[in-house]
Amino acid sequence: MQKDEEGKKITKKETFMQGVVTLVFSQILIKLLGLIYVLYLTNRNGFGDKGNGIVSAGYQIYAMLLTISSIGVPNAISKLVSERIAVGDYKGGHRIFKIAFATFAMIGLAGSLMLFFGANMIANFWLQIPEAEMTLVALSPAIFFVAISSVMRGYFNAMQNIKATARSQTIEQVFKTALTIILVEIVAIISNVSTKWMAGGATLATTLATFAGFGYLYLYYKNIRKEIATEIKRTSNYKYERVKSIIKKILLVSIPIALTAIMSSINKNIDSFTVVRSLKEFMTEDMAISQYGILGGKVDTLITLPLSINVAFGTALVPAIAAAKAKKDEKEIKEKSSFSLLISMLIGLPCTIGMCIFAGPILNLLFPNATAGTSVLQISSFTIIFIMLDQTINGTLQGYGKLIIPTISLGVRCNCKIYSKFNFSTNTRNWCTWSCNFISSMPYDSILYCNYMFN
Repeated sequence: MQKDEEGKKITKKETFMQGVVTLVFSQILIKLLGLIYVLYLTNRNGFGDKGNGIVSAGYQIYAMLLTISSIGVPNAISKLVSERIAVGDYKGGHRIFKIAFATFAMIGLAGSLMLFFGANMIANFWLQIPEAEMTLVALSPAIFFVAISSVMRGYFNAMQNIKATARSQTIEQVFKTALTIILVEIVAIISNVSTKWMAGGATLATTLATFAGFGYLYLYYKNIRKEIATEIKRTSNYKYERVKSIIKKILLVSIPIALTAIMSSINKNIDSFTVVRSLKEFMTEDMAISQYGILGGKVDTLITLPLSINVAFGTALVPAIAAAKAKKDEKEIKEKSSFSLLISMLIGLPCTIGMCIFAGPILNLLFPNATAGTSVLQISSFTIIFIMLDQTINGTLQGYGKLIIPTISLGVRCNCKIYSKFNFSTNTRNWCTWSCNFISSMPYDSILYCNYMFN
């Protein structure tokens, strides 16, 4: 009996690690593909830092609406379904999936319509970048497809079928990279190299890619329906719940997780709302947009490369910890969370040090036509280790059911950032401000201004 129990534990540990390894390779490939089209756009004549600034501003608004409609959904569905499966209730787990799919399809549709009809007001009044209107319109349908894809990914993760999620994300990124290059080239020819129209073409590629990712998930689900039906027949401990009760439970889990992502999105949107606005006091609008493009186009892309390796732990930990908690296996919870934190540290420290030391050579190598931004990248590199630990701890807390703690943490961070921003303009060369920038996760308008002044 003891041997059997040990055998089961070994299998589970292998399953957890297989999921992590699958996601790690998938995320590395996704980020490398993403780097390809960022390199292409940044070095392309007529696009450059200004084009990146337009795309980044529009993308942050899209990301905020996406956060409200779908971010947090995969982990929420993964947690709820894995808890049911852990006690043998496959039917209950599948019912949660179906109800969540219908619920978030409606929420995603509402988000798409809001972005489509509000694009003009957001671009002109919120962002003060009129050129971003086209990017917002092009991105609006993607919210619907990402919302329903998120539910399916959460369901597959709960079934310990993480490869389906990894493949769909990889397919999405392949389409995004290829279509970005193709559409931007077509638009450049048609529009006589208009930066605004090329930015619209680049974001339209994102929408088409999200549709491709959803298409794969749908076909995969159709292929395994018989296996799902077989599992449902093996259901034990089925507990019927009303639709209202399930929706309430899904929202109670997904809202705190989404709030964490919303706070993170607000943290980024503070930059999109204030960077160009404040920099325009010291330089022309084109220069201000270009400076923001350094952050959104180059620095953010490079900083997220090492983070993509670690995101696998945050994703895989949620169903693993939730299942272990449902079976009251505290030892397994401690082992998996401790191991994940150790790996995060081992990955994060070398990446932080390397990115800081070699910031200049990296930018010169990757962006020969747009090399500015060394100081921004150096300062930003110090956030890598902390964000990695944050990803892992959040996954553990969400799986364990402590959903509100990450939200409170990010709320404190955003408040620090807002305070630093409003106290920055009085003294642009005050080194104390640079310290505040780091503590508050980089109010980037001050760093970008210093980058512009010192270079």
